Order: sequence, then C-alpha cells, then structure tokens
Amino acid sequence: MEAIVLAGGKAERLGDAAGGKPKSLVDVAGKPLLAYQVGRLAQAGVDRVIVSCALGQGDLFVEELSSIGPEIVPAEEPERLGRGGGIKFAARQRKDTGDIFAMNGDELVAVDFGALFTRHQSTGAGATIAVARPKSQFGLVDLGDDDVVTGFREVANVPYWVNCGIYVFSGETIERLPDKGDHETTTFPELVSERKLRAYRHDGVWLTVNTPKELRTAGDYVAEHPEWLA
Repeated sequence: MEAIVLAGGKAERLGDAAGGKPKSLVDVAGKPLLAYQVGRLAQAGVDRVIVSCALGQGDLFVEELSSIGPEIVPAEEPERLGRGGGIKFAARQRKDTGDIFAMNGDELVAVDFGALFTRHQSTGAGATIAVARPKSQFGLVDLGDDDVVTGFREVANVPYWVNCGIYVFSGETIERLPDKGDHETTTFPELVSERKLRAYRHDGVWLTVNTPKELRTAGDYVAEHPEWLA
C-alpha cells in the first residue's frame, strides 16, 4: 500500500519557530511533524510513502523519516505545482496503479486510515475525503429584540463539515488531477457532478500547524498523549 504526502510548505508563518526546516519537518515533541502521520500510515499497512517536496529537499525528508519503517520516496517538484499538481507529479513514482492515500503533510490528524480505505473501496468512489467538524475559534453571542445581548455561549465544534486534507484516490482519478493547480477547484467538482466523490466522517483529533501558537499546541498534545510517540 502506498501514500502520497504534500510537503512543500515553507513554514513562513512559523518564522523562527520552524528552525529553518520545511513545515512538514518542524520539531513537535522531539520528532518531525510528518513522522507522526508516517507512523500512523505504517500501522495501517502503508509501506511506501512518496513525499512531494520542494526542489533540493528530497534527501532531507529521506534522512528524517526513513527510520520509521515505510520506504520514503522523494518527488522534488521542479516548480510549485499546487496541491493537485503536486499529487499528480508524485504519483509518477508509484509502483502500483490502484487506490492510494494522499494527504497534507503539515497536520496531526488521528484518522483511522484502515477504515477510510475500506470505506473508499466499498463504495467504488473516484475519491473519498476525510471530513471533520473542527473546534470553533469563536463563541456565540445570543441576540434578542432590538439587538439586546441575551447571553454568550462557547461552541465546542463548528456545525458544518470541513475537508481534513486526507484522501483516497482511485488510479483513474489520479490521472484526472491537474498538472498544475488545485484538485478541489478542478477535479473534485467534476466528481461531484458524476456522484463519484464520497466523504468519511472523522470525529477525532485534527491539529493544524501553521503558527507558533499552533506548533506549541501540537507539541503539548503529543507530549500528553504518548500513543502518538509509539
């Protein structure tokens, strides 16, 4: 089983907290961020991870991630290709032509990869996306007549489903991805019109790592949950 990981992020918003590393390799509780997802993929039976990264960074990903278990195969983009283009470019390194995982490499997401893959295969979808209801950043303000504030409420999770950036693609769908650009504005609308896009609902951990504050949050979470360190 194979997976493609998008890892071309420059960590610009992380600033000095990135330590000069690509965002997917920033240190989280003593390990590269991407190491946690690679470890979870390995537990699901993935033995080959293709990393779509910036030109000249392939060796760094191999060095940082090869000890986890799966073979790490860098796919250095000659230019920035966008998410859909990056996945399609990396897919040239596949050994198989069947269904394959694809995901962002700069997040901590406790998706059950085995269940996601099984759901995808059972439906015959062209692509299956993991969706979640992330924690809300805002509280609700209740308003009455004449805009009188009647109360405040904390909202644990947003009431709508959001794309987690984790997918299973069929081999046919991989070929339909754009050579350059975003699959969510090109290929996915086509699959929606054909009723070939399915969702897998995830209600567990999903931590993005875009800012120094989010990096600290991810580090604290991993330190408090040793199962992520296994």
